[in-house]
Amino acid sequence: MSATPLLELRGIDKSFGPVQVLRDVAFSAHPGEVTALVGDNGAGKSTLVKCISGIYPTDAGEFLFDGRPVTINNPRDAGALGIEVVYQDLALCDNLDIVQNMFLGREKRSGIVLDEPTMEQMAAETLAGLSVRTVKSLRQHVSSLSGGQRQTVAIAKAVLWNSKLVILDEPTAALGVAQTAQVLELVRRLADNGLAVVLISHNMNDVFAVSDRIAALYLGQMVAQVKTTDITHAQIVELITAGRSGALGLNPGNGQTDTGGQTVDSTPGAVR
Repeated sequence: MSATPLLELRGIDKSFGPVQVLRDVAFSAHPGEVTALVGDNGAGKSTLVKCISGIYPTDAGEFLFDGRPVTINNPRDAGALGIEVVYQDLALCDNLDIVQNMFLGREKRSGIVLDEPTMEQMAAETLAGLSVRTVKSLRQHVSSLSGGQRQTVAIAKAVLWNSKLVILDEPTAALGVAQTAQVLELVRRLADNGLAVVLISHNMNDVFAVSDRIAALYLGQMVAQVKTTDITHAQIVELITAGRSGALGLNPGNGQTDTGGQTVDSTPGAVR
C-alpha cells in the first residue's frame, strides 16, 4: 500500500443552479487499497464520481493524480489518466458476446477488418489475470450470463485498458449471496494487483469485508475518511445519518470536520 494517494481531491464544490451538491469535499484513493465511499441517498456520491470521471465539471477545487495537478474536462481525459468507472447499469449489450462487449468502441483492427484473435486473446488474459473462472466461453452472449458474471465482465472491461483507478458503483446490488462473494473477491483482487479501487455501496457488510478505508459523505460534505480498522459499523451509520459520531465528523456549531478527535481543517468537509 502506498502512502501517496493516486487520486487526491481538495476543496471540490459543485452546484446545480441554487442547489449546492458538493461543498469543499476532500477525498483520496490509494493504490493497492479499496476505499469505500458511503453516504445516504442524496449525499453526493454519484455527483462526486461524475466529477472524477469528467462527466460533470467542478465549480472549484483541485485534482491531483499520481501527485501531479491535473484537469479533467471530459471522460476521455479521465480515461487517458487511467480512471475507469463501472456504473450500476453495467453498460453491457445483451446481444453481443463477452469479447465484443469488452472491446465495444475500442475494437482492434487488422487492416479494414476486426482483429478477432487479438481481442479474444487480450480478453482471455485479462480474465485470467483476475482469476475469473466462472465464465465458460468468451463467446457467450451477455444475455446468457448471471448477474455475478455480468458484473465480472464489466469489471474486466474496466481493467483491460491499463487502468490505475477503478470506481465501482454498487457492484453487488441485486446479487445473491454466492455471486456477491465472487464479486467481492474480485474487488479485493483488483486492489491486491496494485490498482486503486473506489467502492460505492450501501451494504455495510460488503464495505467492512473488502475496504481498507471508508469515506463518508453527509449532505455534500466529506465528514470522515478513516481506516476501516479504526471505525465501527455503528459509527459509520451515525456518520451517514447525522454527519457525526462521537469525536468523528462535523463538530457542532461550526461545521468543522475531524477524525477521531484530531482536527484536520477549519473548513467544512475537509479531510486529509
